[in-house]
Amino acid sequence: MTVEQIASRLAEYCRNEEFTRAQQELYAEDAVSIEPLETPGFEKETRGLEALQEKDRKFSSMVESRYGTTVSTVLIAGNVFSFVLTMDIKMKGREREKMTELCVYHVKDGKIVSEQFFM
Repeated sequence: MTVEQIASRLAEYCRNEEFTRAQQELYAEDAVSIEPLETPGFEKETRGLEALQEKDRKFSSMVESRYGTTVSTVLIAGNVFSFVLTMDIKMKGREREKMTELCVYHVKDGKIVSEQFFM
């Protein structure tokens, strides 16, 4: 797949809250995920597809309700693409909130090799 195809497909999976499916299909086995900062239960950097999938399961287990996810227009520059992701969610034990992140992805050999989030 091209960078454009991967970006389009990932944006669509995110809009549909199919994060696990996106990882299974679009991510490299040695992909890296970088968070804005380390938080309790989540490292700043996670390496390897299996670890990323575990991180996704852990985050999902903390969500009480989802009210929708939006994705901005995708921007592409070479092998990198980005979009703004906004999730309207209620985490267990917290008030409903909108979480907005700038998501930046690097593609190599037809797979996402890194993702980095900025808040």
